[in-house]
Amino acid sequence: MAQQHLDPTDPRSRPVGPVPTGDALAGYLRAQATEFLRALRLHRETGSGANGSEGSAEAARALRRSARRISAGLHTFQSLLDSDWCEAMRPELAWVSGTLAMEHAYTARLERLLTALHRLSGSTALPGQTVGAVAAGRADAPAGTRADPAAGGSAAPAAPVPQRAASRDAGLRNPPATAAAPERGNLTVGAAKAGALLDRQLTLARTRAHSTALQALGSSRFHAVADKVAVLASEVPLTRAAGGTDLRPLAAAAQDRLTDAVSALPLVTAGSPYNAAALVHGLSPDTVPHPQDAPWHQVRLLLRLHRYAREAVSGPKGNAVVDLRLLSAGRALNRHRDASEAAAAAAQAARTPRIAPATAYALGVLHADQRHEVEAARFAFQQCWQKETVRTS
Repeated sequence: MAQQHLDPTDPRSRPVGPVPTGDALAGYLRAQATEFLRALRLHRETGSGANGSEGSAEAARALRRSARRISAGLHTFQSLLDSDWCEAMRPELAWVSGTLAMEHAYTARLERLLTALHRLSGSTALPGQTVGAVAAGRADAPAGTRADPAAGGSAAPAAPVPQRAASRDAGLRNPPATAAAPERGNLTVGAAKAGALLDRQLTLARTRAHSTALQALGSSRFHAVADKVAVLASEVPLTRAAGGTDLRPLAAAAQDRLTDAVSALPLVTAGSPYNAAALVHGLSPDTVPHPQDAPWHQVRLLLRLHRYAREAVSGPKGNAVVDLRLLSAGRALNRHRDASEAAAAAAQAARTPRIAPATAYALGVLHADQRHEVEAARFAFQQCWQKETVRTS
């Protein structure tokens, strides 16, 4: 049974009440500026140690959320605001949001890759613990299967087993396991070293991102941004004609830009499961990101602008109809971005000089796995976006 969603273009799905004008936009921007200042105060009160406390991390996320919404409002409704002020403010807000997002991105990327290595290796321990577990298993092996100093320093010979009978019995009991055992064992050993390599690289990157964020929050550039946001919380630089201008045409323009960008995506290919389109150029020596991912990333940004425009049109009370299709599409595109960046991190680690062949093999399998995740995210986006919106009475 097809799911029913409210049509965003239906007048009945629009905000109930007076027509949203520049006054509603001013209220929205003031509310987001207040959230920014509140999160900044919380961040200063909670402090930030070497790795940052939980309260500090939550405050940083709140800063990013409010900065993104303010920047999106300035972009979508720039014609109703002071153009020079918007052009100067938007890059600064993007800098704040991007700088604060890097530490969390590296943390989530490392967790994603280690979880994937654990799943692909089929081990019961984390990839970084596999080598230690194997060593411990050898140390705890029975005396009859290893050298026992108390028994004379040599292992007792095992009972001779006919080689032909043993191979035949193994093939009859479990033929697939016998054929896949060498490859799976090689991946497990390589996963341990690959996990350690990724942990070193991404932990170092996360530490540097944390230091960069601390320096940014204490810089004069950030203080200038905070001062402008404080002014925005009390006075929004609207134009004279903004008070009587309807916000809905500008929000509809943001939706049209999103629709045009989605129509340019290969949704027909993405709608075919296991199409392997995301693996194209997987062996390319070029270190730049996949060019086929760029349109999807652009759609993700346009979808966010569309969502924030709907929030601004709804006014301070937030009485806009929630479109479940937009939320599902946004989650799918977030998965697409995370998998794409994780695959790039695995490919970058595989380019490390003088790594063992087993490590390079594990990183190659990991890269292919994340590119399959990219493909799955595209399929999920295609499925939720192609759902027909129907009007409900």
